[in-house]
Amino acid sequence: MRKVLLTGATGFVGKAIEKKLLLNGDDVIPASRNPLKPNGIIFDLEKNFALTEQLTGIEVIIHTAARVHCMNDSKEDEQCYIDSNVTATVNLAKQAIQAGVKRFIFISSIKVNGESTTDRKPFSSSDIPSPEDAYGLSKYKAENALLDLAKTSDMEIVIIRPPLVYGPNVTANFASLMNLASKPILLPFGSVNNKRSFIFVENLADFVVHVLKHPLAKNKVWCVSDDNDLSLSQLLSLLIQFAHSKAILVTVPPKLIVCLLTFLGKKNIADRLIGDLQVNILETKNILGWTPPFSVEESLDRTVLLSDRKKNHE
Repeated sequence: MRKVLLTGATGFVGKAIEKKLLLNGDDVIPASRNPLKPNGIIFDLEKNFALTEQLTGIEVIIHTAARVHCMNDSKEDEQCYIDSNVTATVNLAKQAIQAGVKRFIFISSIKVNGESTTDRKPFSSSDIPSPEDAYGLSKYKAENALLDLAKTSDMEIVIIRPPLVYGPNVTANFASLMNLASKPILLPFGSVNNKRSFIFVENLADFVVHVLKHPLAKNKVWCVSDDNDLSLSQLLSLLIQFAHSKAILVTVPPKLIVCLLTFLGKKNIADRLIGDLQVNILETKNILGWTPPFSVEESLDRTVLLSDRKKNHE
């Protein structure tokens, strides 16, 4: 039985990983701002922490905790990303080295590669990183710092770059799409044939468990996805189907949608809706022998079904 410390254990991704670890027979120590379990420990990215003694005996750390949003795009906010996603990550890793932790798994982001693959090849782990926002840059800096630590210590580093993660009770943009797909309205995205990669939270959790001890995973960056890219029209069509919704996709030229959203000051939303963001996981599959256990159809069905169940019980 492995003893595993999981940061961000109460978060969307952390909960799925903890569930998978427990099913795998691992001894999980959840770490979060407000531990909910007797064996949990306090871990706050925004505060100084001294965990070396508590890390003694831990074999693997899975670091999912991160600062995802700051208030604005100011210099102060750039620093808040650095403080939470770089400085705190490096401090945790250094304390882990002192405690004799064998492997440190870091959940990074495909944003390290960039924001779009429109008119270019899908992102891969061998690409030259090109983060375009403060969050992506902070993840990139954290990756570099961790890999530097691996060169001077015995602790192995595994870096995972997922695209947008979805699953039951997902929030933010994906939740907004689910909400739209559930309403009896006309949706003007029937001819949006872009390609975007996503990953079901349970597929991501499965990959994390897969690399807990895999010898070829150490000190490298790995891109992951559901391995089945979807256009916006395909995604909405599946969400409508699984929600048994009366929403109807209608054909509106994508350029018109972009112009309208840009006029409304929502160009960033237009880029995410209409643009491409594909992830190449061929290297991950070939070297590590991993394939996503859930298909896109299964994943979206479970996402809609289980999210609806929670709503019905609230």
